[in-house]
Amino acid sequence: MSGPAPRLITSLTNDRIKAIRALDMRKERRETGLFVVEGASILVTARDAGFVPTSLVYQAGSAESPVARSLVGWALKGGADVLEVSEDVLSKLSSKDNPQAMLGVFKQRWTGLPKKAASEDCWLALEEVRDPGNLGTIIRTVDAVGAKGVILIGNSCDPYSREAVRATMGSVFSVPMIKASREEFLAWRADWRGDVVGTHLDGREDFRRAAYKGPVLLIMGSEGPGLSDSLTRACSRLVKIPMAGKLDSLNLAVATALTLYQIRGGALKL
Repeated sequence: MSGPAPRLITSLTNDRIKAIRALDMRKERRETGLFVVEGASILVTARDAGFVPTSLVYQAGSAESPVARSLVGWALKGGADVLEVSEDVLSKLSSKDNPQAMLGVFKQRWTGLPKKAASEDCWLALEEVRDPGNLGTIIRTVDAVGAKGVILIGNSCDPYSREAVRATMGSVFSVPMIKASREEFLAWRADWRGDVVGTHLDGREDFRRAAYKGPVLLIMGSEGPGLSDSLTRACSRLVKIPMAGKLDSLNLAVATALTLYQIRGGALKL
């Protein structure tokens, strides 16, 4: 007895195709709890992290390599809706820049604010980050340094948008994501027993010389405005990244990476 097989779709008006296209809209992602991932390499990362797609789409004739065949088999075994589509259909589903021959649709994973933290833990909180490329790069950095997860405070951009997911290079499947209002975050922060660190132009400590007390909660402000007054007051210490040039600030993803590597440096081994 043969198992399930991919379905061939060539119509741009197919309901399944229209539903996947609609996931480009944040409203649709929020309502369905789904998101799109493009490219075989990120799909392999998703598989290795224990995720299973709800749908897998690939261009007809492109699933000949061992990796592509294994991904199709994985999706079918997991009960996904596997669609073999024409080039025209795939072009409507793929991003315009660097389009891929295979994409998957997955369920988003959100978790709650952690109830406790070990002394060696480091969590990152981002206040109203606006740029999805920055957010995706930051999620990738959190994964790289072994921090525990990302807390998005207030009205932040969507980590499950295509641009953000692409910038994570697959780390979206391994880094816990949390949403919290400013009020929820501040109430939770009151029980934090380690350092709460903010980078700030008014900081008096060089971020490279601070003796961080774990567990560490790092709070980074949004691009441009930086930390709000309420979150600045919530910090137990404010640090500063020194600069020799004429600018007084760095790109958010760069500043976050520098600070995370400094905080996590003792735990990182070659």
